[in-house]
Amino acid sequence: MKPLFKRYYSLLTPLNLSDNTNPFSKILQLCKSGELSGALQLLKSIDPGEISAKPVLYASLLQTCTKVLAFNHGLQIHAHVIKSGLEFDRFVGNSLLTLYFKLGTDFPETRKVFDGLFVKDVISWTSMISGYVRVGKPMNSLELFWKMLAYGVEPNAFTLSAVIKACSELGDLKLGRIFHGVVLGRGFDSNYVIASALIDMHGRNCALDDARQLFDELLEPDAICWTSIISALTRNDFFDEALRFFYSMQRDHGMCPDGFTFGTVLTACGNLGRLKQGKEVHAKVITTGFCGNVVVESSLVDMYGKCGSVGESQRIFDRMPIKNSVSWSALLGGYCQNGDFKSVIQIFRKMEKVDLYCFGTILRTCAGLAAVRQGKEVHCQYIRKGGWRDVIVESALVDLYAKCGCIEYAQTIFDQMPVRNLITWNSMIGGFAQNGRGEEALRIFNQMVKEGIKPDYISFIGILFACSHRGLVDEGREYFISMTKDYGIKVGIEHYSCMVDLLGRAGLLEEAEILIETSDFRDDSSLWAALLGACTTCTNYEIAERIAKRVMELEPDYHLSYVLLANVYKAVGRWNDALRIRRLMKDRGVNKMPGKSWIETKNNLGSSFDFENSLVPGESNFLDVEGMG
Repeated sequence: MKPLFKRYYSLLTPLNLSDNTNPFSKILQLCKSGELSGALQLLKSIDPGEISAKPVLYASLLQTCTKVLAFNHGLQIHAHVIKSGLEFDRFVGNSLLTLYFKLGTDFPETRKVFDGLFVKDVISWTSMISGYVRVGKPMNSLELFWKMLAYGVEPNAFTLSAVIKACSELGDLKLGRIFHGVVLGRGFDSNYVIASALIDMHGRNCALDDARQLFDELLEPDAICWTSIISALTRNDFFDEALRFFYSMQRDHGMCPDGFTFGTVLTACGNLGRLKQGKEVHAKVITTGFCGNVVVESSLVDMYGKCGSVGESQRIFDRMPIKNSVSWSALLGGYCQNGDFKSVIQIFRKMEKVDLYCFGTILRTCAGLAAVRQGKEVHCQYIRKGGWRDVIVESALVDLYAKCGCIEYAQTIFDQMPVRNLITWNSMIGGFAQNGRGEEALRIFNQMVKEGIKPDYISFIGILFACSHRGLVDEGREYFISMTKDYGIKVGIEHYSCMVDLLGRAGLLEEAEILIETSDFRDDSSLWAALLGACTTCTNYEIAERIAKRVMELEPDYHLSYVLLANVYKAVGRWNDALRIRRLMKDRGVNKMPGKSWIETKNNLGSSFDFENSLVPGESNFLDVEGMG
C-alpha cells in the first residue's frame, strides 16, 4: 500500500504542495512527515464542506494513522468518511482497508470493510488474501483468490506471494508448484518477494533441494531471500549449512541480517548446542541494535536454554520489555530440557495467559515427572481453551500417556490425529516398546515407513529397544544394519546399548562383546556395564570376569561393576571371590548409590520437591531402597 502516496500526489494537479498558505497542502505535508496530531489540528480549522471534495486528504490521513499506529484516530476518520460519502472512493477505501488490516484486532471487521468497498481493485483483494494468511486461515485465503479471479481481477506479484504462503501453511506443495508455474508464465520469477515465498514454501515442506535451486538461480538475492534460505536450512536440520549462509551473506555479499535472520540463526546455534557461537551472534544482535526485538530476544532465550545456560536465558527473559507466548514457551522449554521441572511448574502458574503452544512444554514436564494425573488436568485445560487438532500438543499427549503407562490413552489420541509428525510416530513407537508391546512397536514403525515418513535417530532407539525387550534378535539385527545402509543414520551409543542388551538377553555374550570392541564406543563403560548385567544370568564366569575387569579399568569408581561381578561370582558359587570383590570395593572407597522410587499416595505425587498449590498438588515422598547383595 506504500505507493498510494505517490499516486495521490500525482493526481493533485490543482494543489500546489509547496504552497504553505494552502491548508490542504499543509495537511498533506504533515501526513507525509508522520505528524498526525498537527494534521488533525489543522483539519479542524477547515470548513467541512470543502473537505468532502478532497478524498485525497482522508486517504492520506488514514495512511498516516496506520503509519503511526493510531487506530482510534483512524476509526474517527472512518466515521467522517462515511458522513462525507467518500467510502465509495477507491483510494480512500483501500486506505481504510489497510488501517483495519494492519492495526485492527478483529479480522471479521476488516472483512466487513472489504465487503463494503464500492470498488475492489487488486490491492484490495491482495490485502484480504494476505490478511487471511496472517490470521492463520490459509484456506480462506485461497477461496478468496479464486473469487478474485472469477471477478476478472488479475493478480499481481504480492497476490501470488500471498497465495504461495497459503500453500506453504497448508502443506500443499503440489498446488504451490502450480502457482510457481503461474509465476514463471507471468514473468515474476525474478521478483524477490515471490522468490522468498517460494523458497520458504519448499523449505517448510521438506523440499530443500528445490529451495536451494530457487535460491541459486537468483542473480542477486536480497536480504529477505537470504533469510528464507537460512530458515529453510534450519527447518530441515541443516544447522551448519544455515550458519555458513549466515556468515556468507554478510562477509561475501554485504547483506545486513534483520530480526528474522537473527532469530533463525540463533535457533540453529541452540539446536547445535554451540554456546560460544550463540554468544557471538548475541554480540552481533547488540551491535546492530536489535535488542528489544521480541523475535530476536525470544530466540536468545531459546538458544541459551538449549545450550544449558538457563540462568542467562532467565536474565534475558526478565529484561525483555515485551513478552509474547513464544517468549514464555522458550523459557519453559529451556527449564524442561535441562530437567528443572519444578521451575517449569512455577513459571506455568505465573503465566496470565497460556498459549496453546505452551501446553506442549508443560505436558513434556508432566511426562518427565511421570505425573499422569497432573497431565490429565493440563489435558482438560487444553480442551477447555479450545485446543483441538494441534499436532505439537497432541504429540506431547501421546508421549505423556505412553511414558506413564497409559498406553491405551496414547493409542486413542494417536489414532484420532488427522496429522502426525515424526515426533508423534516416535512417541507411539517408544510407548509400545517401553510398555512391553514390541510387536506393536514394529507394526507402527513399518506403518510409518509405508506412509512415507523417514525414521530418524530416535525412531531406531525405540524400535531397537522394542526388539531388546521382546527378544527379537533377528529383527533387531536387521534394523541395526538398516539404519545406516538404508537411511544413512550414524549409529549412536544408544543404539549400541540396545543391541548389547538384546544380544545379552539372548545369551549371545560373545557377539555382544565383539560388537562393542568393533564400535566407536569401545571405551565407553556404560556399554560394558550393560553387557555385564546380562552376565548375571549366564554360567560362563570367564566372560563375566573379563567384562567386569574391563569396566573397572575404564571407570574404577563405578560401583555397579563391583556389585555385578560379586553377584556373578555368587551365581556360580564362588563365594570367596565375591567376598574379595566386596572388600576391594570397600578398600577403594567405592560407595553404592541408594535407589529411589517415585510413589503416589492419596493422589499426591511423590517427588524430590513439593508440588505446590492447585496445578500439581503433592508431597515429597521418596523411598530409599538399599540394593540387595
